[in-house]
Amino acid sequence: MYHKRLTRIVKAMALEEPDRVPVVLEYSGFAAYVTGTPMAEFLGSPVKNLDTMIQAFQLIGGGDAINYGSFWPYGLCYDFMSKVRVPGVDLPDNEMWQVAETELMKRDGYDRLLNIGWPEFFDRFMREHIVNDVPDEFFPPKRKPVDVRGKWRDKGVPVLSAGDVTTPIELLCGARSMAEFFLDLIEIPDKIEAVMDAIVPHLAGKIIRRAKKLGYPLVWVGGWRAAPCLLSPTMWNRFVWPYFRKLVYEVVDAGLIALLHLDSDWTRELNRFKELPRGKCILALDGETDIFKAKRILENHLCIMGDVPASMLYLQTPEEVYDYCSKLMKALGPKGFILQSGCDIPANAKLENVQAMVAAATG
Repeated sequence: MYHKRLTRIVKAMALEEPDRVPVVLEYSGFAAYVTGTPMAEFLGSPVKNLDTMIQAFQLIGGGDAINYGSFWPYGLCYDFMSKVRVPGVDLPDNEMWQVAETELMKRDGYDRLLNIGWPEFFDRFMREHIVNDVPDEFFPPKRKPVDVRGKWRDKGVPVLSAGDVTTPIELLCGARSMAEFFLDLIEIPDKIEAVMDAIVPHLAGKIIRRAKKLGYPLVWVGGWRAAPCLLSPTMWNRFVWPYFRKLVYEVVDAGLIALLHLDSDWTRELNRFKELPRGKCILALDGETDIFKAKRILENHLCIMGDVPASMLYLQTPEEVYDYCSKLMKALGPKGFILQSGCDIPANAKLENVQAMVAAATG
C-alpha cells in the first residue's frame, strides 16, 4: 500500500499519468479538534501530536499521503522571525496558536545584520527576541524527537515534506512587521536588496540535508507575504522572484522536489513559473490563485496541487465538496494534478466534508 500510494504521487509530480488522481492531506489543528484532543495537549507532547495526527487520518478514511506528519508550533517562529502564542502557554488550552506580529527589529538591525553576517544575527535575534521566554519543555533536550516518517510508514502512509524554506522577504517582514517592512522597501530598497543577498545563501542547506538523510522526497519553498497581490510588479521582480527562484533551484539541484506552497493570489505572475525546471516542482495553491489559469499556462511543465478552499470545507455540504473536487479532477487531471485542500484543512472543517474530498479521488 505504501509503495502504491507513493508511486501514484511521484507519477503526478513527474507529469506522468497515475492510475487515478492522488489526494494528499494537510492539517494540524484539525487533528486536535476532530479527535477531541485539547489543543494544549496536542502541541505539548511530540508523541501525542504524532498519534493524534495519525488518528485524524484514520477518521478521515485515508488518502494517498500526508504533507507533513507532525506539527511543532514554534517552528513558525523560525519561518517568520515572530513570536508565536501557544495554547497552554500564552492562550487558553483549546485555542488555536497565533503568530504575533510585532516590530521586534528596528531599521538599524539591517546594518547589524550586514556587519556580523546572517547566521550569527539570526541566532542572536531568535535567542534574544523570539524564544527567550518559551518554556524549556518545548525544546531539546526536554522535547524528545520521534520517528515521524517511520511511524506513518508503518501505517502505509508516505510523509512528503521534510520541512520548509522561507524566502528573505518572509523573514524580514516578520521581524520588522508588515507595515514597517513595506515602508523599508520603498525608502531604503538598495539596503534591503543587500540584506536579502546576504541572507539567501544560508536558507536551504540545513533542510535539504535533513530531507536527504531521512529520505523525504520534497521540501517546501513557501510564499506568504511574497504574493504578487501584495507588491507591485517592479517590487515583486526585485525582492521576491530572484530569491524564490534561487531557493527552488537549490532544492531541485539537490535531487529533491520543490513544493511551492503559495498562499494568497499569484495569478499575475504565473508565467514566471515556466522558468523553473520541468517536472521538478509542485505548485500548491490555496484557493486564491486561479487554478484553472495555472493549468492552462503550466500544463506539461509543473504539477499543480490544490485547491479545495478552507471556507468550503467548513461552510458547505459534502455534496458540494465532492462536486467541486470532481470538477477539479476533470479539468486538471489526470496528469500533473494532486487533489488537496487549499493550504491546511482548517481546524473547524467538517469531518464529512474532508471525507467527501478524499472520496472524490478514491471512489
